[in-house]
Amino acid sequence: MIDIQDITKSFGQLQVLKGISLHIKRGEIVSIVGPSGAGKTTLLQIIGTLDRPDSGRVTIDGTDVQSLSTDRLSVFRNLHVGFVFQFHQLLPEFTAIENIMIPAYIAGKSTAAAKARASELLEFMGLADRAQHKPGQLSGGEKQRVAVARALVNEPSVILADEPSGSLDTKNKAELHQLFFDLRDKYGMTFIIVTHDESLASITDRTIRLKDGLIVGEEIINRHDSGETDTSDTPAATTNDDTQES
Repeated sequence: MIDIQDITKSFGQLQVLKGISLHIKRGEIVSIVGPSGAGKTTLLQIIGTLDRPDSGRVTIDGTDVQSLSTDRLSVFRNLHVGFVFQFHQLLPEFTAIENIMIPAYIAGKSTAAAKARASELLEFMGLADRAQHKPGQLSGGEKQRVAVARALVNEPSVILADEPSGSLDTKNKAELHQLFFDLRDKYGMTFIIVTHDESLASITDRTIRLKDGLIVGEEIINRHDSGETDTSDTPAATTNDDTQES
């Protein structure tokens, strides 16, 4: 579903990614962990087409995203990739349902279609009664669930989440983590999650550990069967000392 081949990225003289290769199956929930400066967010941005690698290739659903023009890449991103950030990034002047509908409008969908999809997602999130509330009237957990719904509105191929529960308290954090699995079960969503939260990493299907721009370990926690043929060279789960870096 997602193939990442020999990705490198430098900023000036600093090489942040040093040849990353990874295969993500459809419906898989994968966490990426590692110390600050390991290259986690840079890798996520490249997978999400927000940045381009210096070399290597990212393929999403059979599309080589490096081959797309800037305009086509923007369209592809809006339709195929959803983003969830540590802070919700909701627009304060719009209601919850309006925030969710915005990516659908950008994709050219009608108001009726956008509203129907946003309403469905709010219902699933348990937020149907908060649809007309603006972000300032929502709790932290509610705002983050609205942000997840916004990421889902165009039915993307993958959701990329960068420290999605980093600003939440323990209760809301646990609820958000469970929501990812509920969404996978209902919609077959694929998630790639960058996190420092080992409790989240420990319940994902697979944890990838980065250090100094390299994959230094991988732990398969729950083997998810997507039904797709796995042609990757993904190594077996490891438990050596390198995999314990956090």
